[in-house]
Amino acid sequence: MQTRTLGTNGLQVSALGLGCMGLSFGLGPAVEKQEGIALIRAAVEKGVTFFDTAEVYGPWVNEALVGEALEPFRGQVAIATKFGFEIDQVTGTNPGGLNSRPERIRAVAEASLKRLRVEAIDLFYQHRVDPEVPIEDVAGAVKELIEQGKVRHFGLSEAGVQTIRRAHAVQPVTALQSEDSLFWREPELETIPTLEELGIGFVPFSPLGKGFLTGKIDETTTFDPTDFRTVVPRFTPEARKANFALVEVLKALAAAKGATPAQLALAWLLARKPWIVPIPGTTKRHRLEENLGGAALELSAEELQAIDTAASTIRLQGERYPAHLQRLVGR
Repeated sequence: MQTRTLGTNGLQVSALGLGCMGLSFGLGPAVEKQEGIALIRAAVEKGVTFFDTAEVYGPWVNEALVGEALEPFRGQVAIATKFGFEIDQVTGTNPGGLNSRPERIRAVAEASLKRLRVEAIDLFYQHRVDPEVPIEDVAGAVKELIEQGKVRHFGLSEAGVQTIRRAHAVQPVTALQSEDSLFWREPELETIPTLEELGIGFVPFSPLGKGFLTGKIDETTTFDPTDFRTVVPRFTPEARKANFALVEVLKALAAAKGATPAQLALAWLLARKPWIVPIPGTTKRHRLEENLGGAALELSAEELQAIDTAASTIRLQGERYPAHLQRLVGR
């Protein structure tokens, strides 16, 4: 597995990371604990050194899973986690609000360190921009944690370009995490040029379009009631039927390379910039191995152009998020 560097302060990670959320939260029933540990450790064996979690995934249970799984590899891997949602500290429920007050950031850091079983958090993201707290105060709080040796790098998730600039002026931002894939290309407009200008790495989550680009989801697919995709407009049966045209294009192009649609989609992301590190998630060992094959797939300039040209002819249907979640994005 090749490595890549996020930001200008030397955070070196594997070219593909592993998004761990779905092992515990958001994509149907959680996997059995030992199964989750085994999958994370299998990723390490395959060369993955970058793992993504958050306190709100569960809440808390995903961080604990990742911490236990990676404890034998302390110092060999980088773990990213996130703060920023309001969580009831007694019941462990997330009422849906945001909270990035400095005292809350400090409390989350202490709790996450314990759950992750590490001495310092490698990358600490603000999960969503909190309009009630100036981003300068957020960046300042993380800067203090970095100075104390409790955090190594500062990140933002789903932030708009002006927020990125303001935060970066207080504490250099190592990475921005946002959704990006052939299924959702909005970051190309303003975000990626801004990151390139400032020397900030980019960590696309849902690089396979929440699983759609694998070709295993169509209009007949049913989701568990706990699966987040049940409320995503782009995943209504009607939208899936229309959007499958993109999958058909990927299938044809992938077949010519002896690859799968998922591998082609990941290789396309990796080829765009040397500081892009996608974090596909999975609960299955064979999907993990398939995804990692995307990191070894090389695409020529002509092949990249063919993918872009073919994808641009398809008008995708359905919004990325329901309205109440979309309001938290890009501020």
